[in-house]
Amino acid sequence: MKKGCMLFFFILCHLLSFAQFTDSTHYYVNFTLGGNINKTDDADSYLLNNALRFSVKKKRVTLNASNSWLYGNQDSRLTNNDYTATLDFNLYAKNTKLYYWGLGNYTTSYSLKINNQLQTGIGAAYNLVNNDNNYLNISDGILFETSDLFLDDSTRERYTTFRNSLRLSFKWTVKEIIVLSGTGFLQNSLQYKSDYIIKGNTALKIKLRKWLGLTSSLTYNHFARTNKENLLFTYGLTIEKYF
Repeated sequence: MKKGCMLFFFILCHLLSFAQFTDSTHYYVNFTLGGNINKTDDADSYLLNNALRFSVKKKRVTLNASNSWLYGNQDSRLTNNDYTATLDFNLYAKNTKLYYWGLGNYTTSYSLKINNQLQTGIGAAYNLVNNDNNYLNISDGILFETSDLFLDDSTRERYTTFRNSLRLSFKWTVKEIIVLSGTGFLQNSLQYKSDYIIKGNTALKIKLRKWLGLTSSLTYNHFARTNKENLLFTYGLTIEKYF
């Protein structure tokens, strides 16, 4: 497992170094700061949601690195302390809507009772719609997962499994001002029938400037192994830059 992860990240670093020294390479940075605060005489709660994404794009290679951190507190009681880091790449064939992907993903989540989770995998994707302003994409692949979970207050479980990862992703743009985007995952274990993960995120962005927008997002996560789920609504600002 360790050798496989090292090889995977070595390939990513090699592709990244190749792309950085090419004239036709493009870069993208996106930072989102959001959350909500609720204060009354009887209750006090807040939720902070931060995400940072960096992409390097060449004609046939795209690399993406993203980090997100969600922190929540209600009446001085911790409700969320969830962190996710993802590194992935896409390899595009010539003159086709089909491409191949690989990823490494790390998650720790207080709300879902995930102490540590590492996923690595490869797969294929197909663009049903793909232009400058809109896309509709479906993908499927196989992930290897190693997890350290809290099943309840006193039971801790460490296990590994292979998962099938099905993803649907879309973006719809109205007059280059309003952008509706979303991604949904269904990840079933190939070994345990009752073990599955559902993840979904939908975001609405209104562009104030080319680099600045108002954003609201709805996120849902369900982790069957721990029988935990969360539903989150946040709003805030998005800062992005192409160069």
